[in-house]
Amino acid sequence: MEKQFLNIDLKSFDLRGADLSGAYLRDVDLSNTDLSYVDFTNADLTNADLSNANLTGANLSNIDLKGVDLKGVDLSNGDLSNIDLRDVDLRYANLTNADLTGANLTNANLSGAYLRYAILWGANLTNANLTNVNLLFADLEDADLTNANLTDADLEDADLTNTNLTGANLKHTKFSKDTNK
Repeated sequence: MEKQFLNIDLKSFDLRGADLSGAYLRDVDLSNTDLSYVDFTNADLTNADLSNANLTGANLSNIDLKGVDLKGVDLSNGDLSNIDLRDVDLRYANLTNADLTGANLTNANLSGAYLRYAILWGANLTNANLTNVNLLFADLEDADLTNANLTDADLEDADLTNTNLTGANLKHTKFSKDTNK
């Protein structure tokens, strides 16, 4: 039986560890909600408001989040593999240690986001805004950053093996420790 949440305001609730797999959460306001370690497998979050929500350790793999507001959200340690985040606003989001293997982040706005130790194997970041992003120790192997804006990004100690940076804006991008003291 599908879990449906229609016309319910879940804003600022504490739903830690809930099983919302298969839940119908279209257009639901989940902003400022504690959703840490929630299982969203096969959930429908179309146009849901997840701004400033705590999604630490949440399972969002294989979910389509196009049109979802994720500005300032905490997705650290989350499973976001193969997620569709095209055109999504992830400004100032915390994606530390997040698994974004195979994620589609085309045209996503990640300005000011924190992606330290994130796994982005084969992720598509074409035309993404990565201005002032912290990618320290991130694994970007086989990632596509074609035409991405990496102005003032910190890629120190990031794995860029086979990463496509064609047309990327690398103005003031930091790739290694400054040894000129």
